[in-house]
Amino acid sequence: MLTLILIALAGAAANLVDGGIGMGFGVTSTTILLLAGLGPAQASAVVHTAELGTTAISGLSHARFGNVDWKTVVRLGVPGGIAAFLGATLLSNISTAAAAPVTALILVGIGANLIWRFSQPRRRGSAYKRTHSTPFLAGLGLVGGFVDSTGGGGWGPVSTSTLMAIGREQPRRIVGTVNAAEFLVTFGATAGFIVGLWHDIVANLAAVIALLIGGAITAPIAAWLISRINPVLLGGLVGTAIVGLNISKVIGGAETYFGWAVPAAVTSVAIAVVVAAGVAATIRGALRTRRARAAELEAENAEEAAHADFHAPDYPERVAAAYRVHGSRKSGVTIVQDKAPESPAADRA
Repeated sequence: MLTLILIALAGAAANLVDGGIGMGFGVTSTTILLLAGLGPAQASAVVHTAELGTTAISGLSHARFGNVDWKTVVRLGVPGGIAAFLGATLLSNISTAAAAPVTALILVGIGANLIWRFSQPRRRGSAYKRTHSTPFLAGLGLVGGFVDSTGGGGWGPVSTSTLMAIGREQPRRIVGTVNAAEFLVTFGATAGFIVGLWHDIVANLAAVIALLIGGAITAPIAAWLISRINPVLLGGLVGTAIVGLNISKVIGGAETYFGWAVPAAVTSVAIAVVVAAGVAATIRGALRTRRARAAELEAENAEEAAHADFHAPDYPERVAAAYRVHGSRKSGVTIVQDKAPESPAADRA
């Protein structure tokens, strides 16, 4: 009974993180089940069966707060579900242990890129709104779905981190869309596990229900919370989480491929340093963005004030000064206008 309570608490905490940053449920829950004595295939089967409920609730909760792009959900989730089905049916015959350090290294690189991107000031002009091509989303879904089903988790780290790194959509929309698409991936993986591990799923049904209850409780909370988080902070924290979750696998790969034994203390210190540096860079980026946007707003206000009184004697000088300030603060290039426009309407044109 105590074990089931701990599994439910782990599911609640994992889904709160997953719903907030777009990753973490599968990896966290699988780790708990492995510690409880389940094998890798059985743990992955239990997690994906429970995720049928948690991902459905999470996706609907994100949709309620406007965090989901349904077109992207279909183009990303359907290929992901197909790949997850194939990965689940082949899990008993495929070992991903040797590939884990390589995958982790790629994810660390993606996470580091995210931290760097969101440590830079982002202006209002850097709007998102651009869409991804269907082949790109399909390919990303195939990779993410296969990694997720064979590793007991990975849909979020692969899909969320890639879309965040490209930066064509708001972070909260990326997290919400990936969470919604995860239901299709989970459905495919569960179907595959039902084919090969039905008896194991039934034998561990109590653990499935415990995970489902814990995750269902926190899913709406995470969806509400993400809609109120600064997107710069969210993007940086996602990058930090990706690096923090994968750095130990990269270090472990040194022993797998090169025979280098790295003490556990060194790994712990490396994770702590990386996480601290990522959080510091994220906070710095959020502060720099706030200052940049404040300066941009001040420049726009100065330009509007310059146009306020067209009949003022010093109108040409005020407009030219406003353009110089606005140009230098908005784009980094000083705009010098030798002659003021003849009217505010002409100036705006």
